[in-house]
Amino acid sequence: MVRTRSTQAHEKVLEATLALFERGIDTTSMDAIAEKSGVSKATIYKHWRDKDALALEALSLVFGLDEVAPRFDSGDLRQDLVDALTYQPSPERQEMKNRMMPHVMAYAARNRKFGEQWRTRVIERPQTRLKDLLQRGIEHRQLVSKINLDTGLALLLGPMIYWHIFVGKKSLTPMPKDLAIEVVSAFWKVYGRESFEKPAGVREE
Repeated sequence: MVRTRSTQAHEKVLEATLALFERGIDTTSMDAIAEKSGVSKATIYKHWRDKDALALEALSLVFGLDEVAPRFDSGDLRQDLVDALTYQPSPERQEMKNRMMPHVMAYAARNRKFGEQWRTRVIERPQTRLKDLLQRGIEHRQLVSKINLDTGLALLLGPMIYWHIFVGKKSLTPMPKDLAIEVVSAFWKVYGRESFEKPAGVREE
């Protein structure tokens, strides 16, 4: 497929934006992005209405939000919940993601509107995946029918988010391999129609 000049300009701007964001998002101006990318500001504003819109698209690439997640449908709902909780996009930009995270958190804290848009974009996909799984579990009578989906999501996502934000980022300790299994186990004791067993393929250490 032939890349048009418009497509090339779009990609150059995204690359320049990410390179500059590694030094700080607040301190990066549209003038700096135009200069580094070699694309005029007028052209940049044809692609993005403002810096926040550009930041959302550029950061989405780093965090793999543009990738299509696999369908979690192994036939074992408990295994699917574990897989959904532990799913990570392509690791190709993992180092950049780690370097960028402090800048993203700082910018989101100072820019409320951007922060809300970013949290929605980051959290929406895992929420949707888990809601679909919970609905499937209810329909197949694997989960109790009166489950509150928002409460269920909080029980599943809460511990994972807590680890990422309050434990892993500070201590640089890798997430325990069995954390998701324990989270799903606790969830299943509340909402499952049968007692939780370790998902297929998971062995004791």
